[in-house]
Amino acid sequence: MAEFSKEPIRTKEELEFAVFCIENVAEALHTSGDRIYRAWTEDSDILNAYVVLCYSALHTQGRAYIVDDLVSLMEERGITIQ
Repeated sequence: MAEFSKEPIRTKEELEFAVFCIENVAEALHTSGDRIYRAWTEDSDILNAYVVLCYSALHTQGRAYIVDDLVSLMEERGITIQ
């Protein structure tokens, strides 16, 4: 497994936002939050190197934008949910 850069979750707000992203993308893709979490941490670096790293900009956007952005990022990186 590849080693990805990591930006640790530092605040309660970042943690809540990460959970919000995981659960909403899971709902949009008709899968479990656990599957999205694994895809973003084991199969890629999306959680730490994008969601957490870009928290200050992302959390100001609406739910639909955030979900669309994250699903598009998954598609760009070839991450599929089966």
